[in-house]
Amino acid sequence: MTPMLQQAIKLLPLARLDLITQINQELTENPLLEEEIVQVKEESVESNGSAESTTDIEYTKDKGEENKTDIDWETYFQDNFYPQFPSGGYTSERPPIENTIRQKTSLREYLVWQLNLSAEDDRDRYIGTIIIGNIDDDGYMRSSTEEIAQSVNVTADDVEKVLGFIQSFDPSGVGARDIKECLSLQIKNKGPTSSLAALLIDRFLDVLEEKNFQRISKEVNAPLKDIVEAVKIIKELNPNPGNKYSPTEIQYVTPDVVVVKAADDYQVMLNDEGIPRLKVSPYYQEILKNKNKNEAKEYVEEKFRSAVWFIKSIEQRRQTIYKVAKSIVRFQREFLDKGLTHLKPLVLRDVAEDIGMHESTVSRVTTNKYIYTPQGMFELKFFFHSGINLSNGDIMSSVRVKDMIKEAVGGELAVKPFTDQQLVEVLKNKGINIARRTVTKYRKELKISSTSKRKRRFEY
Repeated sequence: MTPMLQQAIKLLPLARLDLITQINQELTENPLLEEEIVQVKEESVESNGSAESTTDIEYTKDKGEENKTDIDWETYFQDNFYPQFPSGGYTSERPPIENTIRQKTSLREYLVWQLNLSAEDDRDRYIGTIIIGNIDDDGYMRSSTEEIAQSVNVTADDVEKVLGFIQSFDPSGVGARDIKECLSLQIKNKGPTSSLAALLIDRFLDVLEEKNFQRISKEVNAPLKDIVEAVKIIKELNPNPGNKYSPTEIQYVTPDVVVVKAADDYQVMLNDEGIPRLKVSPYYQEILKNKNKNEAKEYVEEKFRSAVWFIKSIEQRRQTIYKVAKSIVRFQREFLDKGLTHLKPLVLRDVAEDIGMHESTVSRVTTNKYIYTPQGMFELKFFFHSGINLSNGDIMSSVRVKDMIKEAVGGELAVKPFTDQQLVEVLKNKGINIARRTVTKYRKELKISSTSKRKRRFEY
């Protein structure tokens, strides 16, 4: 793998702020890089999604001079630049302030910091970064090891090994795939005195809320008072370990892509505002003109290649984001027109095949990226989800099914809330046939309590 390709791959999953940090670091470390102040004219943006580049740099040599360097920057850019937002030209389409506010969470940064301190292998560090990108704000990993392994082209065992490493991080319980694993990870740190609590978590977690401690006491052959003490220990554990690393202050999400409707079509625009635009310093180009080989020239040539690779990698990242966003817009046209009820099932493979890229590339570039649409602000990963087969042969998005479960629970009787099996029947009456365990899974992902807890909430 070439250095440029390695660098391009590393830049793909970076969030907007992380990219700006990386660019500023390169500007500090590489004297050949300079920030270019670009005045983009609104009329330069064409309706077909391309714009004339105003940043081409060309360095040529006299014919016959063999030791000079030819730089034709058109060879470093696959296509013309895609459009930026024209200066002051999209004010009417700028996302409303209420659509750009979200709770700030530092859990991801905190986990990455621990990973960088403790991982000795670059490969494990990269796999760990992808795993952390799939850990939600509560601290749970929401993708399977198989999905992650496929996206980064490693084995599931490789992912399991690194996941086990991350599960040793603070906060205790982070990286678990379900509540049982989360509590089991935490109970390990309590020492041997918690062995009974560990046993209860492993065998009786689903029935603990029924408080039938006498039956459990008989089954495990332990005194009732020990069972009660073990339950107290379990109650002290945190079922959402990521929450305590979610500060209360807010941050504003800046979209990486904005989709606006123009006539009967949707226009996709990259948002480059605030991201430094780079060029090679003209001062150092003079050194490259010198045909005498010396230590200074060798240093400049090395930094020059590094600068070219970095600029090229940024542009490849931009183009990949653009192509993926365009593809998502094509697949989700009905959602953009009509809203959530028309969201289509979509997997990484669909977009990968549409734009002629590998699934792992699509997975990386949709990590930590936001798109603003007429339907609101979404993370790019929002559009990728499975489908549920309907009785009429159609397929419905799992996101829509979750929304229907949420609607059903919202309209249930306070004194007699739906069981998961009754929710199965509610969905079945609407032509959706899914298993009870799937309803349970979706309910938990929606953070809807069990039937007994919802009923208890209304008892006095």
